[in-house]
Order: sequence, then structure tokens, then C-alpha cells
Amino acid sequence: MKIITLDEISFDKFANNHKYRNYYQTSSYGRTIKNNGYDIHYIGIIDDLGNLLGASLLLYKEVMMNYKVAYAPRGFLLDYTNINNLKEFTTRLKKLLSKQGFISITIDPYLPVNIRNKDGKIMNINNEANIALENLKASGYNYLGPNLFFESKKPRFEAIITLNDDIKDIYQSFEKRVRHKIKKAIRSGIEIYKGGKEELEIFYELIKKKYDKTLSYYIDFYNNFENNIDLYFAKLNTETFVITSRLQYEREIEINNDLANKIQTTTNVNSKKKLINEKMESDKLVNTYKKNLVWATNLLKENPKGLIIGASLNLTYDNVCYLIIEGFNPSFKTLNPNYLIKWKMINDYKNKNIKYININAVSGEFTKINKYSGLNEMKLGFNSLVTEYIGEFELIISPLPYNLYKNLNKDKEKKK
Repeated sequence: MKIITLDEISFDKFANNHKYRNYYQTSSYGRTIKNNGYDIHYIGIIDDLGNLLGASLLLYKEVMMNYKVAYAPRGFLLDYTNINNLKEFTTRLKKLLSKQGFISITIDPYLPVNIRNKDGKIMNINNEANIALENLKASGYNYLGPNLFFESKKPRFEAIITLNDDIKDIYQSFEKRVRHKIKKAIRSGIEIYKGGKEELEIFYELIKKKYDKTLSYYIDFYNNFENNIDLYFAKLNTETFVITSRLQYEREIEINNDLANKIQTTTNVNSKKKLINEKMESDKLVNTYKKNLVWATNLLKENPKGLIIGASLNLTYDNVCYLIIEGFNPSFKTLNPNYLIKWKMINDYKNKNIKYININAVSGEFTKINKYSGLNEMKLGFNSLVTEYIGEFELIISPLPYNLYKNLNKDKEKKK
């Protein structure tokens, strides 16, 4: 066995046909990362006859005193069930990287452990996962654990919306509250459209607080994956929003007046008490709808041509749509732009022969209330399934500088 350097074409040819292929292990992603703080290298693993057994994109950077750390995003692309090949490859990789000043390498294979339903119940198990886990441990990789949240570089749980059924059946499978939010967004005047590269700055303003990535990263991402990128925007039609808000307010005024009249004419004590409670709730709604109407009216004056309030960047790869990142103006959270964008995506990709939409990370805690419960509630309300991946592993190459680096990092975190 030998480790060799691959060019982009040779790497992509192998990677795009591998069992666990993914967009992180592509030259397009490599070029994106290279322009944004990392060096990259493509390695190949060949047997004694020159056959390519595996490959990986490696990202690396210097961290201290000329020492470097490496990361194979959703890699390596090789057969983890073959213990002999894995051990030999790992031994050779450690020797190679040690000579080049590396202290560790992290991997998080694109290897699903199981598929769960929206309630967290296991529906399908990948028998290879346990074999791979034990083989990696036996080869010297430290398993960083079956974490439930977002402790690792890539999420261990991702929600997917399958597109096999008829579009009407897909919609009916959503939770009632999700359907309500979609309808509310439509009634409020939100319109979904696809934008282009020239609108990336508008997109960035809506998502820039979510991650520490710059606008240039998303420009590079767009350029490198351009033929497979979709940029969705949610635009509020402010004129429609005023009309809807006025109708809602006027309708509640009628209900409120009707309740007031019934209270005056009702003699039954229990009935009157019930009507008074209903009137009190209606009073609150009247006040809320009045504020909404004032808000909508001011928005129309300030934004007569409408206002972009939400966005989503999607990538299609291997007949799957990946929601890379989404965001919305928090002032318009109650109008649910992110729900309507997903509904539009489902309709569009259903017509493009896409197998499913990966709407990105969720937590692996499905029963206990936690700070990510709202995230799960939103994404799993689309009757999503959940893919659970094997998780993150670290191979220590040079223990002494590695421990020094870890201790320095701990001190930095304490200071923060």
C-alpha cells in the first residue's frame, strides 16, 4: 500500500463514485476552503498493483510553532470495514504526516449509523457502522463520542425531507402547526423567488450572525458550485401585508362587537361568564391586530416595493438538495418566511427528480427539553426523517506537541 498525491480530476473521478460520496469531499469544496484560511491536499491510497483503494481531501493549517493540524471533512473515502487496509493506511499516514509537522488529524466519516423518525425512533440500522467504529478504534483513532448536540465540526444528526410521495400527501404529512405557518406566510404577502450571485450581499446580511464565515466564503462557494446552487429569497409584499392586516383587524372588531352585544342580552350567569372570557381574549386580539396594522402601514410607506426578509442557500449534489444555510430578519419571525421557503423548495425539487432535501442539523435529543428543542420542532414538523452519522474521530500523530496545543487552547477558552 502507498499514499500518493492526486490531482483534482483524478480525485473527483474517484470521489464522485464512492459509496459515501459527499460534497465536502470534492475539489469544488477544496477550492472554496483554500481561499478561506486553509491549505488543502488530495491524497490517494493505492495497493501494490496501483489500484486506487481510497482518497481524501485534507484541510490543514498551522496552529503553533510550525506544527499543523489536519481535517478530512466527511472523509476518508475508503472501506472502514476492512481492518487490515485501515490499519496499514493509518500507520503509513501517521508516518507521512509526522515528517511534515502534523500533530493530529480529525475525521468525521459520511457514514450513517441509522435512520430515525421525527420522534427519534430508530427505523433503519446500518450494520457496517459498528464494524467501522470498532475498526477505527483498533487502528488508533480516538472516538470523540456519540454526542447529541453540536460539539463536533459537522452535525451528527441531520433532518431530511423525502420527496417520494405525491406533493399533496407530502403537505398533509406536515404537522398542523407547520401547515398553519405556511398558510399564514402566504396570507401575509410573502413571496418566494430565486435570486442570483448579484444578490449574495443581501443574502449575507440575513445570515452573517449565524457563523463566523465571511461574505467572500459564500461568493467562493457560489462560484465553485455555481451550476448546482439555488439562492431562495422570501420577499414581503408590503401592500398585501397591509390589506391582510386590515381585514384581520376589521374581522376581529366585528367579532368583538358581536360578543359585546351578546353579553348585554344574555341572562344566564354561566353563559355570560363564558362570553366575558371570550370578549377578553378578543380584546387582546383587537389590540394585537391594531398594532400589526400600524406596523404594516409604516412598512408600506418605507418599502413600497416590498422587503426581503428571509433567504436560503441550497446545493444540489448526487440527486439530493442540501440546505447549506438559511436566515431571516428576526423582526419578521411571526410571518414565518423560513417555513414558506422550505415549502417552495419542496415543490421545486419534487419536480426536479431530487430524492430528498437535507435541511441540515438537528440535535439528537428527542425527548428532553433543551435549548435546541425549537430547532428540532421546526425542522421535524415537516415530517422529516433524521440521519444519524457515526461521529468524529481524532488520530494523534505527535503526542507531546499535541498535548501542548490542547493545553494552550484550554487556557485561551478560559480567558474568553
